[in-house]
Amino acid sequence: PAVARAASPTAALQAGCEPGLEALEFYPQEKLTYSYGVHLALVEVDVETGQVAVQRYLADHDVGRAINPRLVEGQIVGGFAQGLGAALLEELAYDERGQLLAGTLADYLLPTAVEVPPIEVHVAEESPSTLNPLGVKGVGEEGVVAAGPALANAVADALAPLGVAIAALPLTPSRLRELVRASCASQRGTIFI
Repeated sequence: PAVARAASPTAALQAGCEPGLEALEFYPQEKLTYSYGVHLALVEVDVETGQVAVQRYLADHDVGRAINPRLVEGQIVGGFAQGLGAALLEELAYDERGQLLAGTLADYLLPTAVEVPPIEVHVAEESPSTLNPLGVKGVGEEGVVAAGPALANAVADALAPLGVAIAALPLTPSRLRELVRASCASQRGTIFI
């Protein structure tokens, strides 16, 4: 308490110092830690428009020990939003001369709050890491790494009855319409999985 009082803005400024209180500690770690997780997606694909609607999305991760569970959930949700963009929206498109067509955010589609559905996140702490004293594992990229494949596989499952094969991302509406057309499928409407 005495140190915090001494670092108060009034006392620090009167002493000619910058106000503030800071503590810094480093822990060197030679090996990386990895969390484990699974992502499940339920999607609806409209074969007429090529639109993909995420009906339900679940993410479950064992992070060893969550120092701040809300922050861990936020990292997973943010990663999911980034993975959703990579899987369904974001495309570096070029014309026949090699000119970038998506050079601004007006042309390059990023997910907004409208495109990112609520997801169900479960953070487990069942297998703490043995590589650090806190038992924590890295979780920063977990959401983005799993989201693309989970969404692409859900779309592939939805379109499998039409003979559509998914081989590349992003699954933009125009690409999905092209894939459906190329499959020579006569079925129209919405497919649920």
